[in-house]
Amino acid sequence: MIPLAVPNLSGNEAAYLQDCVESTFVSTVGPYVTRFEQEVASAAGTRYAVATSSGTTALHMGLLAMGVGRDDVVILPSMTFIASANAISHCGASPWLMDVDQRSWTLCPQVLEAELFAKAERRHDGVFLKECGRQVKAILPVFNLGMAADMDALGSIAEEWALPLIVDAAAALGAEYKGKMSGACGAIASMYSFNGNKTVTAGGGGILATDDEALAKMVRHLSTTARASSDYDHDMVGYNHRMTNLQAAVGCAQMEQLPMFLQRKRQVRARYDSAFTEKGLKPFPRPQWTYSADWYSGFVYPFEDVTDFRNRLRKKGVDARPFWKPVHLQLPYQNAVRSEMPVCGQLWDRIVTLPCSTHISDSELEKVVNSVLEAL
Repeated sequence: MIPLAVPNLSGNEAAYLQDCVESTFVSTVGPYVTRFEQEVASAAGTRYAVATSSGTTALHMGLLAMGVGRDDVVILPSMTFIASANAISHCGASPWLMDVDQRSWTLCPQVLEAELFAKAERRHDGVFLKECGRQVKAILPVFNLGMAADMDALGSIAEEWALPLIVDAAAALGAEYKGKMSGACGAIASMYSFNGNKTVTAGGGGILATDDEALAKMVRHLSTTARASSDYDHDMVGYNHRMTNLQAAVGCAQMEQLPMFLQRKRQVRARYDSAFTEKGLKPFPRPQWTYSADWYSGFVYPFEDVTDFRNRLRKKGVDARPFWKPVHLQLPYQNAVRSEMPVCGQLWDRIVTLPCSTHISDSELEKVVNSVLEAL
């Protein structure tokens, strides 16, 4: 079986891990954590970065540091991994789910604007839902598949309504928006994930990247048990959400290969697009405003037997999979405030993701291509 996306551990991972063992810096303090934060901040285009135990905890800490709390509301596209919504829920808040733009599979500015005018009102102390009176605290775009959302349009709406933008850029390290790095496109902060299937992995972990020094300090404080001094003084209810030096060591080795990883991801995407587009299979979006990190590759299958089609590919040794089930269809969020969902509602179960590891061989790539053509 050619797997969907597995870590490429061909660099200095083992040497850096051995260094951690020999130095005894294996826990949440160590030079690799600092180095990893600095390198991700540089790749994101921000001044600061704070490492945490996962992408979800990074987003959770960022939302808390921005003041999101119990009974608040955060705007979120429904087409995202459920962890985005869970981070909001961990704050005691709820997601306001909205449809995505057909051009990018990211939060649709037109839907956002229409929903705000229809369901929200501006008061002297903020933005509130008309029906229930809950306060809307932030807008959380998701950079699906490593593609930046239309941040100029979203930023204009956010400014009009005085709502901060925080981005779930989990798989978008190395992506660009109109020539700017993914963390430098108008949001107060961006979250990156380093789960095992990401282009750069640390075996787990996340980072919140920002230019806001006060926000970075608060996220670091919250994620390190809100410890105020070395005498075990704690001034808030904090969280133990730190990244270990072991994880960061793997991350540093991965960051050394980021340009090569991105190049290979884009080569894989280009090969699939060239092979399948003429067969009536719709490629993943490529909006003109973003240079995608192309985390996953595949196509939209136009016929009814998509599950059978994926199974046919698996029998041929190709690990073809579906994409995320939208949040509005998930049991924990069935009562969430939402827009109509004509785009993601009809799209999500037609998506086929194909093997796209950064060390997939050319012969494996051709096997995938030929298997798809045969399965059609």
